Amino acid sequence: MVGQNQTFAEGASINKPPLFTSENDPFWKVRMQIFLESIDRGIWDAVLNGPFLPVNVVNDVQELKSFSQWTTDENRRA
Repeated sequence: MVGQNQTFAEGASINKPPLFTSENDPFWKVRMQIFLESIDRGIWDAVLNGPFLPVNVVNDVQELKSFSQWTTDENRRA
């Protein structure tokens, strides 16, 4: 069994995310940010800001676009 004080007990590779043990939260956050950005920089942006959802504006009302209506640029941001 791994002791709780071992910082890199699990998730210390590029294949597994950092293990959250509720100790040293700021350090875990930085490690998780680096892990997610190593996969795709847009993932961390989605964590901070929520997912990108393209909308149509009709008569000052926003309606979500269906996936088939997304432009090439919108597909890259998603």
